[in-house]
Amino acid sequence: MPSAEAISQRIEASIPGATADVEDYTGTGDHFRATVTAATFAGRSRIEQHRLVYEIFGAEIGGPIHALSLKTQVPQDVPAGDAATPQPTTTQ
Repeated sequence: MPSAEAISQRIEASIPGATADVEDYTGTGDHFRATVTAATFAGRSRIEQHRLVYEIFGAEIGGPIHALSLKTQVPQDVPAGDAATPQPTTTQ
């Protein structure tokens, strides 16, 4: 069974510059929720964004990964202070 960390690493390795926050939301190792942030998603429909992520796993979706719930976003759409995505810091 894949782990949330393994899924996150695969997404980040497959989509250049992506950050992925993945959790096993049932604790059973087969139902995951992921928030993926990537500049690559800019100009793509939500369906296209999700397809890019699902293609990473192919036949594993519906098999070892029974469910993968996705939230995809481009970096400029991340709310300020979102802990899942590091924000630039400034010094004065």
